[in-house]
Amino acid sequence: MSELLQVGRIVSTFGLRGQVKVELMTDFEERLGKGRRLRLKDDWVVVESCSWQKDRLLLKLSGVDSIDQAKALQWEYLSVPADEEPELDEDEYLVSDLEGMKVVTVDGQELGEVDEVAEYPAQDILVIGEIMIPLAKQFVKDIDLDKGVITVDPLEGMLDPE
Repeated sequence: MSELLQVGRIVSTFGLRGQVKVELMTDFEERLGKGRRLRLKDDWVVVESCSWQKDRLLLKLSGVDSIDQAKALQWEYLSVPADEEPELDEDEYLVSDLEGMKVVTVDGQELGEVDEVAEYPAQDILVIGEIMIPLAKQFVKDIDLDKGVITVDPLEGMLDPE
């Protein structure tokens, strides 16, 4: 069996007929769309219906037909096969692809590796140790997935963690 990628976590129940509220762990909500097969614990389930309530996705999953069955799934993860990659535009990347990549400046100075990609309302931020660089074309000049290198052009003072 291929590796699995966690795309959501069941956080609570909704209603009496087995619907669950899901916290998304992906930018590609279509991975949890109606008719999709998801791994839940040791079984596969099918999404019978999906809708939004505020910032949570409401799912009705096959085989989950009562509030008691839904309660038993609280805090469980929903996964998809990792090889089911979504189609990305030329300048779009998966966070998992960026984390661990080496970061260098346009002058060749090595800054370290991407520890995480922090999500903020305005834009995502590359976190390299204590250095934070906005994930914007103004600062990120090249992302070479094959070489595992991100080239940045930071403003003066951006590399000072204070």
